[in-house]
Amino acid sequence: MQEQDKQVDVVEPAQETPDSVVEAVAEVADGAATAALEEKLAQAELKLSEMQDNFLRAKADGENIRRRAQEDISKAHKFAIESFAESLVPVKDSVEMALKIQTDSVEALKEGIEVTLRQITAAFERNRLLEVSPAVGDKLDPSRHQAVSMVPAEQDANTVVEVLQKGYMIADRLLRPALVTVAQAK
Repeated sequence: MQEQDKQVDVVEPAQETPDSVVEAVAEVADGAATAALEEKLAQAELKLSEMQDNFLRAKADGENIRRRAQEDISKAHKFAIESFAESLVPVKDSVEMALKIQTDSVEALKEGIEVTLRQITAAFERNRLLEVSPAVGDKLDPSRHQAVSMVPAEQDANTVVEVLQKGYMIADRLLRPALVTVAQAK
């Protein structure tokens, strides 16, 4: 038998040039880069949407807090003296009852006035309305006292000689200064 020469065609892969390989890699890289950029863009848009939502919620919360604070301030102004008024109603009742009594006794009238004064004093204390009444000889305190005049006296200069009218404070705020005369320098 004769061997026939068999010829096998070997197909060699087409030779690609380096430029075509670079282009193919660039196309694959561009596709991957585009996909990565699109993913990053989608994440950024999602985050932006969340931030806008959070901003709008925070803005609404701020507006609600401001509105509630204004309502609270309005109510505080409207009802600020309610407690004080409740304390003074019995005082008014006492004065009215004293005026209805038909007595000529000075002692009875004095007793009624003393009861009324105690009620007023208790109402002042409950509502933190405090007297400012310096003692004779106390140093003049311009933040609590008002010197009406200076008189010669046998005590240190700028000390209280006489209290002409008591002052009053509400909590730590001066409502009316005490009117005093003070000793002048010798």
